[in-house]
Amino acid sequence: MPPLISYFERITLCFAWVAAWLFTLAGAMLSYEVVARYFFLSPTKWAAELSQLCLIYGTLLSMSWLLQHRRHIQINAVTSFLPERVHRMTVLMTMVILFIFCAYVAFFGWVIFEDSFARGRTTGSLLDLPAWIAELPVPVCFAVLGAQALIEIWKLIDGRPIPKGGHE
Repeated sequence: MPPLISYFERITLCFAWVAAWLFTLAGAMLSYEVVARYFFLSPTKWAAELSQLCLIYGTLLSMSWLLQHRRHIQINAVTSFLPERVHRMTVLMTMVILFIFCAYVAFFGWVIFEDSFARGRTTGSLLDLPAWIAELPVPVCFAVLGAQALIEIWKLIDGRPIPKGGHE
């Protein structure tokens, strides 16, 4: 495997670990909120919004790892019966469409992020955080997902086996 791809996949693994910790942190914050609200009658101002940010970042950071390991939702009732060559072409077309979609979302996500950053837009919540904090991971993580789609295309063209994922 080329060193650049190996390096990128290590970064993807780091993103997945950060995502796992963010999900854990979100669970801890929400648990704290429940205890504070219902046992001490003292709800927090920060737990709901910060846990939402953790879930947003965690979900988006994990996308490329999920694609690499085929752990995303797959509907393979038909494709599992296709001949190998046709199945490979189907996966290739899927990755090309995914790359185009990622490029679109990354581009327009960046436009939205840039606009919010320039205008100083805020969330309007109790914490009144800058809106760009929640918007930034969209273009960044979809660009990373698009790069992972390109890597998957390269692997398919190189003749590597299609990963089965954990669903079979």
